[in-house]
Amino acid sequence: MATYGLFVRFTLRDGAAEAFDALMQETTAGIRAHEPGTLVYACHQVEGAPNERIFFELYADRAAFEEHERQPHTRHFLTERSKYVEKTEVDRLHPYAGKYPAEAEK
Repeated sequence: MATYGLFVRFTLRDGAAEAFDALMQETTAGIRAHEPGTLVYACHQVEGAPNERIFFELYADRAAFEEHERQPHTRHFLTERSKYVEKTEVDRLHPYAGKYPAEAEK
């Protein structure tokens, strides 16, 4: 399996959660419609931490991630997020074991 993943934690500015979440709804619609190589793009609110968002992203391979980064909806998100985000932490993941969606095993 040659998948490639990211674990991202965003700390949002006070009062920015609603606007950030709306931006994410717009962005994920583009991902669902135009990115077959993006296997999982899951955005989570953190219980007890209203200004935290965690993303788990899983791509078919590094090329699929790079294609994701080139998409207009992703470029828009990357430009706009600075209005809402105070801090970003990114872990790049190289999966080696586990249970993945059926698409990842093709």
